[in-house]
Amino acid sequence: MKLNIIPVKWADEGVAMLDQRLLPTEEKWLMLRSYNEVADGIRDMVVRGAPAIGVSAAYGVALGAKQFVGTTVADLEEELEYICEVLGATRPTAINLFWAIDRMKRTFAAGRDEGLSVSEIKQRLVDDAKAIHDEDIESQRLIAQFGGELIDNDSTVLTHCNAGALATGGVWGTALGVIRGAVDQGKIVRVIADETRPYLQGSRLTAWELLQDDIPVTLITDNMSGHMMKRGEVQAVVVGSDRIAANGDVANKIGTYMVAVLARRHGIPFYVAAPLSTIDMNCPSGDDIPIEERDRREISHMKDIQLSPDGIGISNYAFDVTPNDLVTAIITEKGIARAPYTESLKKQFEG
Repeated sequence: MKLNIIPVKWADEGVAMLDQRLLPTEEKWLMLRSYNEVADGIRDMVVRGAPAIGVSAAYGVALGAKQFVGTTVADLEEELEYICEVLGATRPTAINLFWAIDRMKRTFAAGRDEGLSVSEIKQRLVDDAKAIHDEDIESQRLIAQFGGELIDNDSTVLTHCNAGALATGGVWGTALGVIRGAVDQGKIVRVIADETRPYLQGSRLTAWELLQDDIPVTLITDNMSGHMMKRGEVQAVVVGSDRIAANGDVANKIGTYMVAVLARRHGIPFYVAAPLSTIDMNCPSGDDIPIEERDRREISHMKDIQLSPDGIGISNYAFDVTPNDLVTAIITEKGIARAPYTESLKKQFEG
């Protein structure tokens, strides 16, 4: 692979984020110097993608703790509760956000119970945030390895949204990790990326990533995927996820459900790639997944250009849920899970 991008990094001054809102025409890094700025970066989609959001949230907690000026562990605990509340209010669908926050809370509690000092607990929180980042990258590598085996040589894969290095801790990605894994295994793989309205993650981010890696990519409009499948130009679909329920229902970028239905109609395997941190075993089904609604301006405008008339209703759901019966397999760092997912996903956590 040529591309080795890490979209979020820990630094002495704060948390560095590659501003994904400016890609592909501008590569600009922002230095976020407080947990509030990290929260804004998550909310405003400077960084996006469930695993990347989780890593960013962990760094946000660590940064808030590092900048705490109190002297008692009790006061630090109170401050951390507030920091976690602020970060947790940013993106409701991505379960990795809450997974990372909960882990950082447990890290604090362990240090408190061990009788560590405030400075020692601060360092432990920084160390664990870095560990979360390292573990995420390793998870993506394993997903790439397992998932790459599912992709046939000399095939074309359609993907929706961006589930690449930009959406994770970096390097591999989830859905794009599967594609990179297949290429690393010596397979010839081409990619069709749909544009992914309204935020255009497919055209701005996925196409940019694949171009860096010299993986052939063709960009299509969202409403072209069925036509491409009918023409026999798609051999597999691979997507990421922001939250997977215990029964295998998959929440992902809006439009994923439509792609899954079309894939079933044309007999094309529909794969989901995600780390275990994206699977919410406390969520029985997709009906229980909160679906984020974003600013209507993302649909009514393209930057400062107005695309629709004033005075109309606009719905801007950021995610939809694909029922588990449309999912061929779920690829995690533990391997390949297949239906019935209530059993196969549970086993992955037990292994």
